[in-house]
Amino acid sequence: MSKRIALFPGTFDPITIGHANIVERAMPLFDEIVIGIGTNSNKSTLFPIEQREAWISEMYKNHKNVRVEKYEGLTVKFCEVLGANYILRGLRNMADFDYEKNIAQMNKLVYPKVETVFLMCDPAFTPISSSIVRDLIKNGGDASAYLPPQVQYKHS
Repeated sequence: MSKRIALFPGTFDPITIGHANIVERAMPLFDEIVIGIGTNSNKSTLFPIEQREAWISEMYKNHKNVRVEKYEGLTVKFCEVLGANYILRGLRNMADFDYEKNIAQMNKLVYPKVETVFLMCDPAFTPISSSIVRDLIKNGGDASAYLPPQVQYKHS
């Protein structure tokens, strides 16, 4: 049987406790999880990609089956490079599902070997998103309650 490798793609700007919850709950499901920090030309980021990579590496340094990698281009092409047959996505609500469903269906057309696996976030994490956390940080708020302890940033 081949290894069950899942790619968890995103910009992770920054990674939140909601993202971490999805990874932790997915660990028993896969032999390996690659947290893929994608470069999305439509998104302007708050934190440099090297910083985001360092935070995630620190978070999972004691988990041999989780690693972080940067990538550009199509997510399914990166899956092919990794030998990943699964894309892991977290869902908070129906809007996330509608958005992610269309992407998953297109990914399946482009790369039929890939299956998208959706995990619903724990209810406590439903209101948490990277964009809301970014806005909080940009406007001088304290976002530490929504971030893993490894994610340190300067408060404005």
